[in-house]
Amino acid sequence: MYDKSEIKQQLKEATTMPAVVYVGEKLKEVRTRRLLTQEELAEKAGVSAATVVNIERNNQEPHFRTIRKLAKVLDVNPTELLGE
Repeated sequence: MYDKSEIKQQLKEATTMPAVVYVGEKLKEVRTRRLLTQEELAEKAGVSAATVVNIERNNQEPHFRTIRKLAKVLDVNPTELLGE
C-alpha cells in the first residue's frame, strides 16, 4: 500500500524538476543535411568540437546561447533544434 504523503512528495518533486533538453539527434540531422562535419560546425559556431560531439551524443545539455549559435550557422530557427 502506498503512503499518500509520500506520493504527494514525489509528484511535487517531479513537477518542479527542470526539463532536460535532448537536441542531439536533431542537431546531427540538420548538420549532415548541411554537409558539415562536427568540427566545421563547431568552428563556425565558435564552440569546441567536443561540445558538438557531446550534444549530438546527448551527453551534454546545451545552454540556449549555444543552441542559438549552432542554429545560426545551420540557418535554422533555434526551436527547430528543440523540436522532435
